[in-house]
Amino acid sequence: MDRTAQLTARRADRDIAYDPPPAADSPHAGAARVLEQNWTGTSTVPSRGLYPHQWSWDSAFIAIGLRHISPLRAQTELETLLDAQWGDGRVPHIVFNPSVPLDAYFPSPDFWRSSTAGRAAGAPRTVQTSGIVQPPVHALAAWLVHRADPGLSRARGFLTRVYPRLAAWHRYLLHRRDLGGAGLASVVHPWEQGMDNSPCWDAPLRRVPPAPTRSFRRADLDHGAAEDRPTDLDYGRYVRLATDYRDGGYADGGSAEAARRASFEGGGGRRAGLFAVEDPAFNALLIASEHALAGIAQELGATGTARHARAERLTVALIDRMWDPASGMFLCHDVRAGGLIPERGVSGLIPLLLPTLPRDIAATLVGTAHGPHFGLGRTTRLAPSYDLLGEAFDPHRYWRGPAWFNTGWLLERGLRTHGERDRAEALREAMLDLAVASDFAEYVDPYTGKACGTTRFSWTAALALDLLHDFEELMDSKGGNRE
Repeated sequence: MDRTAQLTARRADRDIAYDPPPAADSPHAGAARVLEQNWTGTSTVPSRGLYPHQWSWDSAFIAIGLRHISPLRAQTELETLLDAQWGDGRVPHIVFNPSVPLDAYFPSPDFWRSSTAGRAAGAPRTVQTSGIVQPPVHALAAWLVHRADPGLSRARGFLTRVYPRLAAWHRYLLHRRDLGGAGLASVVHPWEQGMDNSPCWDAPLRRVPPAPTRSFRRADLDHGAAEDRPTDLDYGRYVRLATDYRDGGYADGGSAEAARRASFEGGGGRRAGLFAVEDPAFNALLIASEHALAGIAQELGATGTARHARAERLTVALIDRMWDPASGMFLCHDVRAGGLIPERGVSGLIPLLLPTLPRDIAATLVGTAHGPHFGLGRTTRLAPSYDLLGEAFDPHRYWRGPAWFNTGWLLERGLRTHGERDRAEALREAMLDLAVASDFAEYVDPYTGKACGTTRFSWTAALALDLLHDFEELMDSKGGNRE
């Protein structure tokens, strides 16, 4: 019996190695129940109603939490996702469950048409996926999962199987998605960056004519309040971009028509379509995962030197391309138009995760996170997804102000990486308090902690488990008592 079963079982007389088991109403048990309820047998859905399929970066964060209660399930989570990888190396942002009705989620498999429209890019024939990607957290997740139970990982050949797939995924991003020519990966759709509705995308999205509202039906409004979700205008632009990308055979840089319309002189980009943006969080996670791939390579008997060196080169490129001293943080770079996008999103704080970030830049990021624009630990308990002082700030609307637990987890890790232990501990405590109080909400109002979006959200539960595990280790080291 793995620890998921232990945490969710009602029996008190468990023949199990974990002793004593957490109380049935403990945060551990509550988080484990969420993951158990959202488990499909091979992967974990973000939520049963709003997101009934497998999502790429969700599964990476979920595996990070699952490793503490079932390393086997954590490995399976990543293996299931990577089984849907395309021949060109991309890991699709959605892997569709064929038993879910088509109208349960939009865009559905019949919109993406991966097996036909993606044939030239090597889309799998036996499973339906989307054609876009999400942030590359996967190698970092795989390395952490391996370290949770190295014996099981080695016995199953986990790293041996996933390493070639992860290496191909990184090659795809570093070569096919280097649309700006600076060595960094570009996203070609706001959904790829993961922070879908951020005001950082408003300027580049204005170039995109929206698809007619009658051409699609938004299933998300069946499960979420309209005032919390993207507007119909923004959604129409998302649909247009995805349609153009699909109709261009998922060739990177957008459709052939979009490429012809693009002007390369201003941005200096290669193959840049109507939307091509270098994002700091996306690239910081790629760099962190390059460091993780180096560790995996060493575990498998190879040298990780080249990957560490590549991560260092990417860090330099990230600073050269996106660091803005005046803002005190990293900003998105618009490849199509050229230049930085003058909006402060939480994405620009995520490079704090990088261990070799120059000390002065790390210190400035810490100051920005705790300053008036994000208010961390002062006016907000969790960092908002967007500038508190920005004109577009909205404490409830999707990625335009609410606080998310995955960005909080990344910031907590970054604070610890750069020696800010007290601030990291304050953030960890706030995340745990709000995760439990909100019933593991998708996101929360950064001021009040009120739940927004859906509840019983998988990555919130998984990352709470990871933070709880850190707390257990801390208490053990101090000789304290667990709850």
